[in-house]
Amino acid sequence: MQDEVRVRYAPSPTGMQHIGGVRTALFNYLFARSKGGKFILRLEDTDRTRYDEKFVKNLYDTMKWLSIEWDEGGEKGGEYGPYVQSERFELYKKYAYELVEKGEAYYCFCDSERLERIRKIQTENKMAPGYDRNCRHLTAEEVKSAMDKGTPFVIRLKVPMEGVTKFNDRLLGGIEWKNEDISPDPVLLKSDGFPTYHLANVVDDHFMKISHVMRAQEWIPSTPLHVQMYRAFGWEHPEFCHLPMVNGKDGQKLSKRHGATSMNEFRARGYLPQAIINYVAMLGCSYEDGRDMYTLDELAKLFKLEHLNKSPAVFDYKKLEWYNGQYIRMLSDEELYKLTLPFITKTGDAALDVNVSEEFPAPRVGPEYSGIALDSDGEPVCVDKAVKMSGAEVKDALMRLMPLIRERLHYLTDAAEMVHFLFSEPEILSSDQIIPKRLDFEKTKEVLTAAEDFIKAVPALSHEEAEELARSMSDKLEVKLGDFMMTIRMAVTGSKVSPPLIGSILILGVERSINRIKKALRVF
Repeated sequence: MQDEVRVRYAPSPTGMQHIGGVRTALFNYLFARSKGGKFILRLEDTDRTRYDEKFVKNLYDTMKWLSIEWDEGGEKGGEYGPYVQSERFELYKKYAYELVEKGEAYYCFCDSERLERIRKIQTENKMAPGYDRNCRHLTAEEVKSAMDKGTPFVIRLKVPMEGVTKFNDRLLGGIEWKNEDISPDPVLLKSDGFPTYHLANVVDDHFMKISHVMRAQEWIPSTPLHVQMYRAFGWEHPEFCHLPMVNGKDGQKLSKRHGATSMNEFRARGYLPQAIINYVAMLGCSYEDGRDMYTLDELAKLFKLEHLNKSPAVFDYKKLEWYNGQYIRMLSDEELYKLTLPFITKTGDAALDVNVSEEFPAPRVGPEYSGIALDSDGEPVCVDKAVKMSGAEVKDALMRLMPLIRERLHYLTDAAEMVHFLFSEPEILSSDQIIPKRLDFEKTKEVLTAAEDFIKAVPALSHEEAEELARSMSDKLEVKLGDFMMTIRMAVTGSKVSPPLIGSILILGVERSINRIKKALRVF
């Protein structure tokens, strides 16, 4: 093997980037950085039926959002390019024909009807599936005759019919595979001249000087075939490391039924890239110092293949939520404002599509929940005409809210409802909206009547003094402090979901807060 570590992430642009693929990309990136090597981003776009340019864009957008910087590929190019398989077809053809010349592959002229008959016979007789090697022993004359007639053909690899294929996996150790269990003589080059995944993958890894192939364990069955292809070409194969699977809590491979899986969904649901990186880096890998929180640079310095786990990793959405909250608390007011504004206004990441189900409803974001939209200049404005605030006042109010909501955010999506009370007048239709579970009609009315004096006193008090006043007044009314505060909160903000009450009153202002108390008293 060469001394330089060169690894690659080579997805097929047939779908949006998902959390399992990101974990593979991240581990490759961390390994390359830990060894001072190169991380290559390659597009394996031979499946043209499902290819879509939007998936290509999503790949690059996702890597940039996560700050996973690649060294070669994409717009960066590199000396071993092009890094898109559809631009390398002539190379694949050349080496497919070379294998035929070496006697390691052969022309197959079987048409689709014959192949379908074989499949049907195998199914009916419960035989192992796969090609029956009908064309493997055609004579040179038979091949020439078919060629002269213009009979369409594919090129198939001659897989040994006896013996075993062995390779060493850096995580799993020695693996041995009976050759009779390898897919029988798979197609390398299709009749339209397109390469199959296996041919393009092996040729690209060789010519891009990939030193280590790190991919999910679901690719283990393909590895003996790839080893045989390297043997047939006369090339040395890279080192292999098959990463542990990522499962849901039910032990099954992580999928949409468990929750968000595509990176667009995580972005639209208000996760920070730092939280994704930190948590995903812990899925199936441990780090020497036992901390929970790591930057991307720290992970790159500490990552070692020896610290990978053999068993599947379990994706815990609650743990990821914890990480997200931790990183939100580390943001400055300005950073939090910039990151929550798209969710408050349903623009940018907040407008990305999400997988909606009963267990995972659509995020509650946008003017409907926040009362804030963006004007034509991209500045926040209040959409409730009853609230007289200029654009500058709206931004100032949002900035003042950031310290209050930071501690209560689990996701950036939570911000929309938390700021709503300031930019929209709450509707109090009945007393039932306000009365806490432990209070009755009369006692709730007493609290609201006393609330005006409490609100008037708040601006002149420190936070601790305001809390002490609330405690004193609740004791005098013979109600629990929580019920006292909740009653005022519901009247002033119209919601149980809001920033701390005292801070909310200060930002809303005494006059607006008292007007809302009076409005609430009208239904008692």
